[in-house]
Amino acid sequence: MPSLKKPGHHLLVVTGVCALVMLLPTRSVASESGATNAPALKSSEATPGPRPTTYEGPGPQPKVGSSEKTATGETWGERSYVIPLVEVVTFAALLNLYDRNYTEPRDIYRTSGNTFEHNVQTVPKVDSDLFQINQLYHPYQGAMYFGFARSAGLSYWQSLLYSLGGSELWETAGETDPPSFNDHVASGLGGSFLGEPLFRMASLVLEGGGKQPGFLRELAATCVSPPTGINRLAFGDRFDAVFPSHNPPTFTRLRLGLSTQAREADNGPLKTYDRQQASVDFALAYGLPGKASYTYDRPFDYFNFEAAAGSGKDTFQNIMCRGLLLGTDYDVGDSYRGLWGLYGSYDYLSPHTFRVSSTALSLGTTAQWLLLPGVALQYTALGGIGYAAAGTISGPGERNYRYGTTPQGLLAAHLVIADRVLLDMTAREYYVTDWTGAVVDGHEQISRVNAGLTVRVYGQHALGIQFVATTRDASAVGAADRQQKEQIISVVYNLLGDDGFGVVGW
Repeated sequence: MPSLKKPGHHLLVVTGVCALVMLLPTRSVASESGATNAPALKSSEATPGPRPTTYEGPGPQPKVGSSEKTATGETWGERSYVIPLVEVVTFAALLNLYDRNYTEPRDIYRTSGNTFEHNVQTVPKVDSDLFQINQLYHPYQGAMYFGFARSAGLSYWQSLLYSLGGSELWETAGETDPPSFNDHVASGLGGSFLGEPLFRMASLVLEGGGKQPGFLRELAATCVSPPTGINRLAFGDRFDAVFPSHNPPTFTRLRLGLSTQAREADNGPLKTYDRQQASVDFALAYGLPGKASYTYDRPFDYFNFEAAAGSGKDTFQNIMCRGLLLGTDYDVGDSYRGLWGLYGSYDYLSPHTFRVSSTALSLGTTAQWLLLPGVALQYTALGGIGYAAAGTISGPGERNYRYGTTPQGLLAAHLVIADRVLLDMTAREYYVTDWTGAVVDGHEQISRVNAGLTVRVYGQHALGIQFVATTRDASAVGAADRQQKEQIISVVYNLLGDDGFGVVGW
């Protein structure tokens, strides 16, 4: 799908817009809706018991869609099964029309009835498209399919059928190449893992604007989740209700960083290079455990989203999201609250010398432990199986990247001290096998560790230092083993979502 030229850049730009709106809710809501700056009483403090269905933030109540339980999940507001079907087909047709006229090689997109019939009867294989096309562009295309259904009032599971169906439509009718198994995983499943956080972030932006969100909020929501904006604009009152978030505890952060040096190694010792680079990243934790009135009945009632990019010739892009698909919350004593279950995740990591991308299902837990008064530990631990692509950016005599079934794990921890100091660490591990890949050609083990110290200086403003280390150990049939490393230290400025680091009180 080469016609969606820079979805990675698009995601970073629009989440940055979304971040600015969400990080300054009182100012923007007040200017749009005439709200005051008085703090709102949380529903858990006012009326303990069932989860709230109203907005707890400043300003008037938004127009929230009514929910209804179905066999395939919770639908909300006005809903349609036909409209998103027409939108998915139209989007795929317009994309194909553009590609067959402007994207090389054009013959791949000049489909016909004969190519469709042939592809329908062909067993999917692993294709050899460029890494970005398969692992970044296709998941975003799947997120579009998913978003058309989600913003038309359908549940997560119902919308998943649209992303899977849209992927099948593109693979059989959008290209002349045989259908691709890896594209079905990335577009159909990965598209839903990416599309749901984008849809919910757009809904949060709209929810903070009251009954009639202002132009800037509508624009920001459309940038984050284009299908949401399209349906709100095209169908007016029918789809103008806002998705009911149930007021999740959240933590948002917009970070600007600067590094002057990097240490790299390629089958040898680490060497230091002068490399001035600015970076920007946005993170949102949604549905953090600990709030008594919040429950985890719907997929992605908890999720974590991160997106980052760097400047200069060696621009990197990282997009990572994980969410609770099926699970529940739990508590241990008076100081420990958590949730556990089945998580879905989509990762796209592209350091300067190699990259990895995975769509995965994992079992795990997310929890908060109040260790001492003013000291809290928040963490997530996951282990599961994914389908991943990994490889080097360049290198003679070595395959550019490989696919395979991938055991993987994640451990992320935040230690918050007095809402003033944050010590954070995230470790990821991917073991990309050659099982279910294109050929039997070896394996890759990729590790990535982020660690940092952040000190809140005043209000929502914080300064800190971040360290990122990534390692790739590759073994390929017919080629020498290869080990690559990259280490970067950055000085960072953080704009936080509130005067703290997301600790949930109970």
